[in-house]
Amino acid sequence: MKFTSTSALVSALPLAAAFPAHMLEAIKNDPNVEARAADVMALAKRQAGADAATAIFEAIPTFDAAKQLIDVGPGSGHEWQAPGPNDLRGVCPGLNAFANHGFLPRSGYATIQQFIDVTTSVVGMGEDLAGFLAILGALIDSGDLQAWSIGGTPPPGVGGPLAQGGNGLIGSHNKYENDVSPTRPDLYQAGNNYITQASQFQELINVSPGGVVTLDSLTTHRSNRFDSSIANNPYFFNAPFPGLLVQSAAFTFIYRFMANHSAEDPIGTLSYSTIKSWFAISGEDGNYSATQGHERIPDNWYRRSLTSTYTIPYFLGDTVVAAGLHAKFLNVGGNLDGQTNNFAGVNVSDLTGGVFNSADLLRGNNLGCFAYQTVAQVKTDFLLDDVLNQVQSAVGSVVEQLGCPQLRRLDEEQLERFPGYQKAPSFGKMI
Repeated sequence: MKFTSTSALVSALPLAAAFPAHMLEAIKNDPNVEARAADVMALAKRQAGADAATAIFEAIPTFDAAKQLIDVGPGSGHEWQAPGPNDLRGVCPGLNAFANHGFLPRSGYATIQQFIDVTTSVVGMGEDLAGFLAILGALIDSGDLQAWSIGGTPPPGVGGPLAQGGNGLIGSHNKYENDVSPTRPDLYQAGNNYITQASQFQELINVSPGGVVTLDSLTTHRSNRFDSSIANNPYFFNAPFPGLLVQSAAFTFIYRFMANHSAEDPIGTLSYSTIKSWFAISGEDGNYSATQGHERIPDNWYRRSLTSTYTIPYFLGDTVVAAGLHAKFLNVGGNLDGQTNNFAGVNVSDLTGGVFNSADLLRGNNLGCFAYQTVAQVKTDFLLDDVLNQVQSAVGSVVEQLGCPQLRRLDEEQLERFPGYQKAPSFGKMI
């Protein structure tokens, strides 16, 4: 396929329908972007990579040192502090770091608006993505629908009187959190899903030569971790929303939100030293160790530019590209009979009543439409109809943006044959 213009390049990218119209018009009329698109397509003929969406969503990257520096030094008000014995820390290194620096409450228990404000201002997450994730966290993981824990169930004294009714991110397995983490173990293999494994960090470094971690190396690491879960976790289960989207986010967010930016590299560079700080890793290659819950934002760290925030369309672009490189990422299913190396997939057409099928998931917005709409089938930490309606409302705004065919229900029987799905009631079933 040959592209002769930037507009053609954008149109060929899955999710073009979700690309903001005013941005597309600006790109069409900018000769600098037009020239850059030609360069990108020439390169694409020789080499395809996991960062292909960058050329679309950051066609002209910008850098402003004064605006992008995140000051965590003395006197900033965001000096790093180790978490106390009652402070909540969990599966997400970024959220842990935000709490350790006081961007989020140091308790690790924050409101929806606090999550939105911090993720947009500190790392440049798009307001659409930040809002969706923050609201979904409250609806799925909280006890009061207003705030939620980045760790497990809040202890007495943290949050309001209903806070102890929520399970937090640690307790959201198969609803929000999922198997196949970059540095955390699979829940039913290790007995926990939040303790950083230095060995898994080493595996990431092993596929990241040259002192830097890239989106390509992270995607390779995800592929290896996926295979490892099948081979070693008898209860491995790749759930529709957590497996297809949250798992993707666990890897893409590392580069998109943790890379350090500069005038020389406005897209961002993720050096070993930078990622070690974000993951609370010490030591050198071949001899790493992890300090649980001590994640920190590096000194002299510059976030991504707010002229190119990481929005839902950008994230879905990365997700589609990764699935194009590794089709197994689209496989909803898991190991059967409690045995390793016994993976079976679900027929997506049967699961969705014919609304979607596996062959078409990489066409248009289908992957995002399918995965996001499965969230509306999630059972939250509440069993109230009005809460489920709020989940569906949060999903509806994304579905409308993507122009999705409506998925009314999932056929739960298609999932019940997987032991990894059936074990989920310890934290509440996915559907």
